[in-house]
Amino acid sequence: MTAFAIPYSLHVLAALVWVGGMFFAWLVLRPAAVAALDGPARLRLWVEVFQRFFVWVWVAVAVLVISGMGMLHLRFAGFEAAPRYVQVMIGGFIAMLALFIRIQTLLLPALRKAVQAEDWSAGAGVLGRIRRLVGVNLLLGLAVVAVASSRLLA
Repeated sequence: MTAFAIPYSLHVLAALVWVGGMFFAWLVLRPAAVAALDGPARLRLWVEVFQRFFVWVWVAVAVLVISGMGMLHLRFAGFEAAPRYVQVMIGGFIAMLALFIRIQTLLLPALRKAVQAEDWSAGAGVLGRIRRLVGVNLLLGLAVVAVASSRLLA
């Protein structure tokens, strides 16, 4: 086993947690919640889901940064020497992180506040904005995974 194998494995697992979690939430949990729950119950469910999932996203973010920087220096001796696909992956990560931070710091508190106040209309509006940003983040994540796995820009 090389020194590269451990950070690489951790990196792939962290990406799997984040992107896979968004895929599950968007394409499985959301339609099931719409089919099975009324509006207020659905909003309460999403507050709980986001609170739990976002802890794992932060763990994934930390692992991605640490393992990514480790691999960058082990394999390419820094950002400047890294091939384009690695630079694209880093850019995609930064965009995904910015969207995630926007959701967690601005939208999740607004959703939580609307649910606590039982303002279901406001909560539905916030949840719709979260859903759109998670959808964008999911597409970015899938694109980053595609670049990483195929090295399209190598």
